[in-house]
Amino acid sequence: MIEMPSPNFDARPAGCPIDMLVIHYTGMRSAEAAVARLCDPESGVSAHYVIDEDGSLIRLVDEGRRAWHAGRAWWRGEADINARSVGVELVNPGHEFGYRPFPEAQMNALEGLAQGILGRHPIARRNVVGHADVAPRRKCDPGELFDWRRLAGVGIGLWPEAVAPATPVSASSDLETLSALLTEIGYETEDLGATVMAFQRRFRPARVDGVADAETTGLAAAVVVLCS
Repeated sequence: MIEMPSPNFDARPAGCPIDMLVIHYTGMRSAEAAVARLCDPESGVSAHYVIDEDGSLIRLVDEGRRAWHAGRAWWRGEADINARSVGVELVNPGHEFGYRPFPEAQMNALEGLAQGILGRHPIARRNVVGHADVAPRRKCDPGELFDWRRLAGVGIGLWPEAVAPATPVSASSDLETLSALLTEIGYETEDLGATVMAFQRRFRPARVDGVADAETTGLAAAVVVLCS
C-alpha cells in the first residue's frame, strides 16, 4: 500500500458508527490528476483510498477520520454520509472522459480492500453502495460498467436474482409502489426519475433508461427482501 496523506479530512462525530462503504470512480483523465486533486487543500475533497487500474492501492486518509468524498448525500435517513462511511475511489476516466470497464487487477484489489474494511467495521451488505446511490441527482458513479454482481458473490453488497420481463408502468399507484420500495432500500426519491436511473445503474446495468417498468419494480422488491 502506498501512503499519500491528504490534508482534506476532519474528525468523525463522537459515537457515530462507521457503517457504510461508498464506492466511486475518479472521473478524471489520469490517476495522477485524481490523486493530486484529492490531496489539494484547495479542492475540499478526498477519499480514504484510491485504487489504480493496475491494482495499486493508495491510502489518503486513515479510516478513523472523516474523508470528504460523498458531498450532499442521503441514505436510509442519514444525511452526513461522510461521517459514517469509508470512501474508495477507483481510477476511471468516467462518463466525461471515456468511461471504460474496470480491469481485473483493480477489481481484485477492491475485493481484498473491501473485505478488510467490512471485517473492521459493522457494515451491513445493504450499506455497501455507489456514489450514485447516495446522490442520485448529482452523480452516476461507479456506473453501469461496474460489476456489483461480482462483489456480491464474495459477500460485498447485494445482487438480486432476475425477475419478470419489463413492461411499462403508468398507474400512479404503481409509481408509488416503486417509490416506496426504493425508499425502503435506502434511496432518496425527491427526483424519482433520477433515483430510478441510479437504481438501474446498480441493479439493471444493461438498460438504464429511467423508466419505471415492471422489471425495475420487481428488482426493487427483490432487493428489499435481501435488505431484511
